[in-house]
Amino acid sequence: MTQSRARVLRLAAIGAGVGFFSGLFGVGGGVILVPLLVAVMQFDQRRASATSLAAVLPTAIAGMAAYATHGSVDLIAAALLAAGAICGSLVGTWLLHKIHQRVLRIIFIVFLVLLAVRMFLLVPDRSVDLAYTPLVIGGLILLGFATGVLSGLLGIGGGVFVVPMLMILFGLGDLAAKGTSLLMMIPTAITGSVANYRRGHTDLNAAGIIGCLSVPASIGGAALAWAVPANVGSILFALLLVYSAVQLTWTLRKRRS
Repeated sequence: MTQSRARVLRLAAIGAGVGFFSGLFGVGGGVILVPLLVAVMQFDQRRASATSLAAVLPTAIAGMAAYATHGSVDLIAAALLAAGAICGSLVGTWLLHKIHQRVLRIIFIVFLVLLAVRMFLLVPDRSVDLAYTPLVIGGLILLGFATGVLSGLLGIGGGVFVVPMLMILFGLGDLAAKGTSLLMMIPTAITGSVANYRRGHTDLNAAGIIGCLSVPASIGGAALAWAVPANVGSILFALLLVYSAVQLTWTLRKRRS
């Protein structure tokens, strides 16, 4: 097997796996994809993050479409979240070199663990719809803004933060939270990918291979999300949060060493 063919096969396998988890959990998949690109494909951190953001765009579109066919996407909530996230990402990138990231990462890791504990105990009501009071509208914009700031500062995707917060703070059902999260990611992924490409950080070939294979896998993951009971879905998402906390801790320790 030639080296180029082996590379394509590795990227295809990564894309299929990340796409499945993206559709199942309603996340972009960066928390899984970035470490895989670093460990398996030997990408540096900046190139891995930029390529990941471009690769998750078709994944998010496909997964969102799958959730939308079942009516599990809240367009208004996604628009409010995206508006806040775009503004927040600008603030996050501006703050990137002005605050101590180590302390922020430790706080966020602890927060993820607390979210995981809460998700283990949560049984979401899949029939809940949001009532758009001024408090809810402001809360969604603030949640999007916080997500954007964290994304700019820590390079994390929004889904791992937005999905549980929509369920815990706003009482949204798990399926609607996942579908809405995927829709929210699309405009932020587009703007971020354009900026990364202009800076020369993105491997478009790798992103294309991953994206193409992740699309059918994302649809399959979204279909499985409907088959999984709500309480089991919460437990699975809690495990994803634990994984995210462990991954961020490992990255923190590696950077320190």
